[in-house]
Amino acid sequence: MSLSIVRLGTPRAAGEGLRIGTVRRPPRGVPKAEFAKRDFYDVWLPQLSPEDELMKLGQAAETEAHWKAFARRFTAQLKQPDTAHLLDALAALSHTSDFAVGCYCENEARCHRSILRQHFEARGAAIAR
Repeated sequence: MSLSIVRLGTPRAAGEGLRIGTVRRPPRGVPKAEFAKRDFYDVWLPQLSPEDELMKLGQAAETEAHWKAFARRFTAQLKQPDTAHLLDALAALSHTSDFAVGCYCENEARCHRSILRQHFEARGAAIAR
């Protein structure tokens, strides 16, 4: 059993399980009924995505200093009690269920899902490699 960190819209891995979209916006031009069929996500959990203004900061980060500023602010968002409880619950579930969380970004290193990965690891989540 484990948690996978994925790029939404890519083919699902065997045994990946439920796919959770940790994005602020649904995929453009895709009918809601086709989100899962097109390998975007089965359920939507925007609470684990950066707030709109913060997302723009992350997307515009051109230097390491800009990226670190984004990461600090997103980490502060993830430490809010309701969001931290979600992370705790998903980390615990990773030991009994297969599921994935993801975003649309091509490069995980410059995507909020890299920060989510760090927070899941810190909580002892079982993360697929």
